[in-house]
This record gives sequence, structure tokens and C-alpha cells, in this order.
Amino acid sequence: MEEQFLSRIGNKFPVGTSCSTSVVLSTCVVMCGSLAYGFAVGYTSPVQSGIMADLGLSIAEYSTFGAILTLGGTIGALVSGTIADMVGRKVTMWIMDLCFILGWLSIIFAKSVWWLDIGRFLMGIGAGLLLYVAPIYIAEIAPKSIRGGCIAAVAFMVYFGFALMFLIGNILPWRTLAIVGIIPSLVQLIGIFFIPESPRWLAKIGLDKEVEASLQYLRGKNVDISLETAEIKDNVESLTKLSGSRYLDMFDRRYAHSLIVGLGIMILLQSGGTDAISSFASSIFIKAGCSASFATTTMGFIQLPFAAMGIFLLDAAGRRPVLMVASAGTCLGNFLVGVGFLCKDYDQMSQLSATFVLVGILVFAIFYSMGVGGAATTIVSEIFPMNIKGSAGSLAIVCNWFTSWIVTYAFNFLFEWSPSGVFFMFTFFSGLMIPFVAKIVPETKGRTLEEIQASLTLLN
Repeated sequence: MEEQFLSRIGNKFPVGTSCSTSVVLSTCVVMCGSLAYGFAVGYTSPVQSGIMADLGLSIAEYSTFGAILTLGGTIGALVSGTIADMVGRKVTMWIMDLCFILGWLSIIFAKSVWWLDIGRFLMGIGAGLLLYVAPIYIAEIAPKSIRGGCIAAVAFMVYFGFALMFLIGNILPWRTLAIVGIIPSLVQLIGIFFIPESPRWLAKIGLDKEVEASLQYLRGKNVDISLETAEIKDNVESLTKLSGSRYLDMFDRRYAHSLIVGLGIMILLQSGGTDAISSFASSIFIKAGCSASFATTTMGFIQLPFAAMGIFLLDAAGRRPVLMVASAGTCLGNFLVGVGFLCKDYDQMSQLSATFVLVGILVFAIFYSMGVGGAATTIVSEIFPMNIKGSAGSLAIVCNWFTSWIVTYAFNFLFEWSPSGVFFMFTFFSGLMIPFVAKIVPETKGRTLEEIQASLTLLN
């Protein structure tokens, strides 16, 4: 039954494609999903005035439209691991694309706020699935020497989509911009037919011949895959004997280290203010006395070269150094913004406020895109063993979305209470990532997934 199902979804693929070509093709297809997510995140800022004028929305209604993506993301994250374990990584990406396509269609033909909210909610579900399945799939197919770079390339497309929406959103009407938003999902929907299923997922469900075919396609027809195939199969077999696949198995003591690392990174990532800053950048700049259009456009585009740099840094320098240095940079950025708003309280220093805030936000954006986002996503996609990857990976993404919702929901209230105070709070959590990584997070550069997971799993 499973073999017939896999045949129908395109698990047969040609032999003879080189390792680099097949892995690059697969990464590019997954990057289309990240581009779709970047479009969804960046869409609400440039179209706010147009949608509110055309459909007569209040500020509260438009705020709900923007925030409901997070609710959908939480639900998508809750089921992402279960779906990916049941039907595979490729089918999960298909489901994700359908959520994005239906969501954009709902916005394109919206006649009321309900259509907008339904569309945004569906895109949130797709985003929740994406944030789990995209890095997991890449981690499971890429060679250890370029795995970090491939995952960082997927993260890079989120920044690219975000920046592109800011650019063309100032030119195109909101319905036309939504049509543009559909394109990456349509491309990925077709591209999935031309990429292989994850060999590690195939091993988990016992399809040994398909494991070898998938791995041979990914590594090249003249490459000896016997050792890698044996390592994958042995790891899956030993984990199956060690534990079943119940949801609560991830809380077993033997998985405590990997679970603490995964959940800790996701919580600290969002507690540092990343989603709050990107969601409310315009209001932050206006409060500081900056030109919102200039500052937000600069913020969007300055991330691109540094996110591209992160693609190479993760495999060259390692995950831990990149994450610690980048976290120090985001900590500095938040501190500068806090100082900037503190200057507004003193007449003789008030003229420096806008400069400090603009520089601080740009410093934050540079270091976050260069390392924090990519390194965190890479580590979380690498550390969980196959038998708990679905449940533990889903929980990590849920923690990401839930913490994001708390921070973004509370931000406006805290910002009104004390603009400097909220950014000093972000400074603390950004800085807290440094000792957390130094003391708890392992280096995963240059190691196979099986080596990483064996080192984190207590066998006694």
C-alpha cells in the first residue's frame, strides 16, 4: 500500500543526476515555500491604507487581519510533525502550498473583513507547516558539508520575500499584490514532482529500496552510498527498539538535552523581539521621528546581503559561533533603540533619538538575518532523533509561534507604557541567548544527523 502511494506522488526519480545538482534543485524547490512565507509576512505593511480604504476596515479589524497569521501558524505547527510523519515531507509541502494558494485567493476576491481573515488564517496554517517541514527536509537530504548552508539559503528567501513585498507593495494595488503572492506556491507545487522524498523518512516507514534510490539520486549515480544507507537504517532501527512513536516519548529523560536545546532556542529567539520589530517597524520609526517609508525599506533590503553571508558562515564557522556573535549583535541593536527612546526624555539629547533608533533597528536586522534566524533554524532541524522528530519538532515550532504571539500582542501595550523599557527587555533576552548557547547547545557542523542525535541521546 505504501509503495503504491509513494509511486503515485512521484517517488520514482531519474538516476544519473549529480549530487550537487539534485540537492540544489531540491533546495530551490523548498526555497519557493520560504519565499511564499516571506510574501505573507511582508504583505500587511504596504497594503494597510489601501485595504482599509477599499473595505472600510477599522484599526482593530486590520490588526486582527495582520495578527491572525500567528493563530493559523500555531495550529499548523501543532499538526506539522504528525502530518509529515504520516504522509511524508513532500505531501506535507503540497498541503502547505494549497493553504497558501487558497489563502491568497480568499484575499484577492475579498468583499469583507471575513474573507481577509479566512485567507490570512489559511496562510498561517501553511506557514506553520513550512517552518517545520522545510528545514527538516533539507537537513535530511543534504550532505553534512553543506547542510547548514542549504538550510540558511531557505531562510534567506524569507528575507527576500519580505523585502520584495515592501518594494513592489508601494507600486501595486493590494489585490494585484496578492496575485504576485500566489506565484511561489504554484511554482513549488509543480517543482515537488521533480524532487525525491527524504531517505530518512523512507527508512522510518521501512521502505529500504526507496531509501537507496532516493539517496543515490541525491548523491549521484557513481557515488558509493552503502555506508550512509547503512548508518541511516541502523539509526532508525536502534531508535525504534529504544522507544515507540507515542507523542509523550519526547519527554523521556534520554531526550531531555535535545528538547531543552530546541525549545530554549525557539523561545529565546522570539523573546528577543524579532517578530514584534518586523510587525511594528513603521510605528517604531514614527515614534522616534524617522521617515517610516525610508526606514522600513532600508531595513528590508539591508538584510539581504547579510542573510546571503549567513549561508556560507554556518558551514565555514559553525553554528555555535555564528549564533553567539549574531545574538550579541541583536542585543546591541536593541540596546541602541532603548537608548534612543531614552534620549527623547531629555531635551538636550532628543535630536539624537531618531538616529539611535534607526541605527539600532538596522544593527538588529543585520545580525538577525546574518546568523540568529538561520543558525537557530538549522540547529533545531538537526538535533531531534527520527522517532521523536515529529512530536518534538512540532512542539519547538509551537513554542516559536506562541512566544511570537505573546510578544507581538503585548508589544503595543508595553511600547505605550515605556518605549525604552520594552527594548531594554528585548536586550536582556537577546543577550541571554549567548550563555545558553555557550553552555547547552552542541556544535553540529560537519557531523551527520545520526552522529548529532546519538551524542544528545542518553542510552542508559
